[in-house]
Amino acid sequence: MIKGFIFDLDGVITDTAEYHYQAWKRLADKLKISLDREMNEQLKGISRMDSLDRILALGNQIESYSVEEKERLADEKNEDYKKLILDVTPADLLPGISDLLANLKAAGIRLALASASKNGPVIMEKLGIADLFDVVVDPAGLENGKPDPEIFIKGAEQLHLKPAECVGVEDAQAGIEAINAAGIFSVGVGTKEAMEKADYAVADTSKLKLTDILERANS
Repeated sequence: MIKGFIFDLDGVITDTAEYHYQAWKRLADKLKISLDREMNEQLKGISRMDSLDRILALGNQIESYSVEEKERLADEKNEDYKKLILDVTPADLLPGISDLLANLKAAGIRLALASASKNGPVIMEKLGIADLFDVVVDPAGLENGKPDPEIFIKGAEQLHLKPAECVGVEDAQAGIEAINAAGIFSVGVGTKEAMEKADYAVADTSKLKLTDILERANS
């Protein structure tokens, strides 16, 4: 019996991917690295430092910076990003998410956020949904990023539920792999190709219906 839902943030609850892209692009331009939208797709769902390493590798600069310098670059990107997300409002909830969250709460299902973004709590406040969530997994306390299952295992633990009692919702392949590895029922949002490993998938968030998900997850 499903008792908890564990959500990714970007691409599932809201879409701040454009803000991430703008902030990473500004940093890449400064480092004389050409970052396009196609490459940016590969940064979805992974941590800030992993994203930076991929961008530096793209420009053959991976060995050019010390750990401290990389942390400074990542912080610079994050400060830029935080300025961009000041404009987020409840209107930025993706289609169907407001209804889904309301239905989950009405059904007494506990909610957790499992996002690689350290800005998750701030964004949730701006979206007006922070009080709906029982748990926000702190990515700073994790040893491994997605596709490692750690963040979803922690989410289930903090909800005081077994993995088999939870549903995980993701829009990135790395996220789906993490949910599956955690032994949690995976719900994917995206193309059939990208979400082929998901236990259940929909093309976009407007198609996320609680009755359909529970029917599949509880069967």
